Amino acid sequence: MTMPRGLHPAEKVQDYVGRGWWTGETVDQLFDHQVRTRADELAIVDPTNRVALTGAGPRRLTWAELDAEVTYLADRFLALGLGRGDIVGLQMPNTIELAEVYLAAWKIGVVISPLPMQYREHEVVGMTNQGEFAAFVTVAQFGGRSPLEDIHSALDRMPSLRTVIAYGPDAEIAGGVPDGVLHIAPTAATAEQRDRVAAQVAADPNDANDCLTLCWTSGTESEPKGVPRCHHDWLAICWSTVEAPRLTQDDVLLNPFPMVNMAGINGMFLPWLRVGCVLVQHHPFDLMTFLGQISAEKVTYTVAPPALLWQLLQNEELLAKVDLSSLTRLGSGSVPLQPTMVRGWQEKFGIGVINFFGSNEGISLLSSLEDFPDPMDRAQYFPRYGTEGVTYSGRIAEQTSVRLVDLATGEDITEPGRSGELRISGPTVFAGYLHGDRRPSPFDEQGYLKTGDLFEIAGDKGQFLHYLDRAKDLIIRGGMNIAPVELEALIAEHPDVIDVAVIGDPDEVLGERIAAIVTLKPGATMALDELVAFLRSRKIASFKLPERLQVVGEMPRNPVGKILKRDLRITSTKGVNA
Repeated sequence: MTMPRGLHPAEKVQDYVGRGWWTGETVDQLFDHQVRTRADELAIVDPTNRVALTGAGPRRLTWAELDAEVTYLADRFLALGLGRGDIVGLQMPNTIELAEVYLAAWKIGVVISPLPMQYREHEVVGMTNQGEFAAFVTVAQFGGRSPLEDIHSALDRMPSLRTVIAYGPDAEIAGGVPDGVLHIAPTAATAEQRDRVAAQVAADPNDANDCLTLCWTSGTESEPKGVPRCHHDWLAICWSTVEAPRLTQDDVLLNPFPMVNMAGINGMFLPWLRVGCVLVQHHPFDLMTFLGQISAEKVTYTVAPPALLWQLLQNEELLAKVDLSSLTRLGSGSVPLQPTMVRGWQEKFGIGVINFFGSNEGISLLSSLEDFPDPMDRAQYFPRYGTEGVTYSGRIAEQTSVRLVDLATGEDITEPGRSGELRISGPTVFAGYLHGDRRPSPFDEQGYLKTGDLFEIAGDKGQFLHYLDRAKDLIIRGGMNIAPVELEALIAEHPDVIDVAVIGDPDEVLGERIAAIVTLKPGATMALDELVAFLRSRKIASFKLPERLQVVGEMPRNPVGKILKRDLRITSTKGVNA
């Protein structure tokens, strides 16, 4: 499959360009600018624990050194026949090489489809086939397992794949690679390779409406949905994560989020390219490594889950042992922030916590220190853009339109205290899902994105949005989205299971934990470890495995037969945990 040129219709591009919301700028141009202006300055740093994860030691590259390796990789991609619109699957941890794959692909118009490291054969095969990946780039080892072997063992089930690449230093390939797999090591481009890539770029330059990434969102459906994004989209979204923390070239960013979706790509990677500061990579999350990197690299800005920030704030003994003096602000979000946590960081350390709320499709709300000086407000509320008589900072406030819609009546909600679905339009909103002609439209009759998130209007002027809940049943465990329907379908394959529902149990650290509610055949019994073993045999990601099993005699249902998950959430703690 090749992604077509131009994700958005020409009339929309013309409109947004005319308003100044989009420009002809492309992401590869950002990188080229930083290389020209900061060639010998430090650009990117590996995780300090890399040797334990992949077998190779951490590296540090300047912008010029990074460009040399990016150009070499772009030339290798061209030699393999990869070109504009081809989709390349990517499963790599946060390392320098991960950034190089993105930048090399984007230089020549190749689309990157990143997958989390937790994904195993079940998820990788499904997304590769849905996206018809032309190639797949991964690592030979990661924390005791081989993603490369996982891909190689499933090749016969992924007919579109022409090439599988193990990209990384020679030290990571100590045991060699399987037949048919290409190992590419980071290498500086020769003059001849630079000339070839430059000639290709000149002959076929990127257009800002060309697709850059194909990310994936689980939603609540059994099949993950592909979210194509172009230069226009990403660069419009990026301004919010540059302007809210007031990033400059003097900052040092610590990136603990996988670069597979909005948080990692827009929260850290693109702001780094926009301002030309230093990017310090971190993966997988390890608290002491994370804190050590803040101290050693003099990190000025990072992002972290709310639960972690709350735990740190309460751990006086640990905080006394670490040096956080370089930190000037923090970002957090994905779930409601605790007001006492946000206030605690500001009062105790003078560090403001910026509240972000986003999605792959285009939700982009943020509560900045400038607009919400009161940390209690910043934790609970987001701007209601367009409120009469109220001005918010940042270009996103001028470019984004929001509305709340009563899902029962379809009416627009304009008064406080009444819940409705958030709908949003503007230059940060995507063009539509991959294979969108096979799916219901995510947009309403006015062209607004239907987010599926419930908010209410708040504030003395109606100037705030207060998040209430997700309208659908998506489970978010430790920042990872889990579609209950997908897991329910797998559990239903167990020969003893008659009926199944998957719900999220509240968890102070992870946000939610997975609970499986099942009814069984007469006389059958089931324990949690048995169910987990069954699911492991299906080779699914470990973060999707249930942590509680409850056996019930009958599922609560509505008049048309749909399982009432809200009733299960109320009564599940009264059931039998197996």
